[in-house]
Amino acid sequence: MQFHALIEHLAFATVLATLSAAVVRLMIAFPILDHPNGRSAHSNPTPRGGGLGVVVAFVIGMLVLFLTARFARIAEMQFLGVILAAVAIAAVALLDDVRNLSARLRLAAQCGAALVAVGSGLVVSRLALPWIGVTDLGLVGVVLTLVWIVGCTNAVNFMDGLDGLVGGTLLLAALALALVAALQGGWFVYAAALFVAAGFAGFLPFNLHPARIFMGDVGSQFAGFIFAVLAVAAARFDGQQVSFLIVPLLIFGLLFDAAFTLARRALMRERLAEGHRTHLYQLAQRSGMPVRAVAATHWGFAAFHGALALAFLDMTPSTKPLVVLPALAVQLLWLGYVLRRMRRAGLGWR
Repeated sequence: MQFHALIEHLAFATVLATLSAAVVRLMIAFPILDHPNGRSAHSNPTPRGGGLGVVVAFVIGMLVLFLTARFARIAEMQFLGVILAAVAIAAVALLDDVRNLSARLRLAAQCGAALVAVGSGLVVSRLALPWIGVTDLGLVGVVLTLVWIVGCTNAVNFMDGLDGLVGGTLLLAALALALVAALQGGWFVYAAALFVAAGFAGFLPFNLHPARIFMGDVGSQFAGFIFAVLAVAAARFDGQQVSFLIVPLLIFGLLFDAAFTLARRALMRERLAEGHRTHLYQLAQRSGMPVRAVAATHWGFAAFHGALALAFLDMTPSTKPLVVLPALAVQLLWLGYVLRRMRRAGLGWR
């Protein structure tokens, strides 16, 4: 990438970040209030829906890209499918922030958006598996892609419960993804990740503890969906599509906490649709760890995962899937640390 082109991209990203911040300020001035309850980490009514700034920045950026930068576009049907599905899921999520929609309706909207993305051709069709080699997935790839998109959308949404944690993590992950995509010549992923990063750069200052506004479902569901779709698009960085692992690696801290908590609650036969305060990040905060420290820990995870993603580019195809092992080791250490704090504070899993 030429230097003057990089400056132009950063200038445009700055404009998008400013636009995102302006939308967030409007959401603060005309608030959708989040009233605290027994599961909340905040004690006073606080505006939510600030993630709308991220949505607006991304959509404006994508529309400009569609109109001006053909070299950075994937196939037109896929490009339009991503934009339409993202706007649809953001619209339903914003309505959920306003009116608290049923879980079934939210899930239906997520599945519909995932089907649009898959129907437009964004599918992981093959993977390089350790000790097995490149495997054509066929229809299994379609199912796995749908499960991944819906699962990632919900995982990010579930993790948005502490000031600055998800916003900061996704800002760093988006920046790392933009860098990786630029190095690989994946200009659609590069541009989309840059727009997401710009959106979060405008939003995050208002979400740092003590937060002036929360992201809301409009931000968390939208971001989870976009990162899921970008993972599928990034799979095309190599012929074996093992590059699909880049995005899950970048947000591995969020995915691990969400997956661990879901599995634990299922094993304990808890109602999975019922609200709770037993994510690892919540238990860390409840044990006395400051909110800023918990958020900063997850930002550290994102920075570490970004370094792993850069190392991933120079690994051989057969060893690339093993890049998740250091990330998993760090999360297991975090789990052990939280368990230790829980015992000292006398906290249980419920």
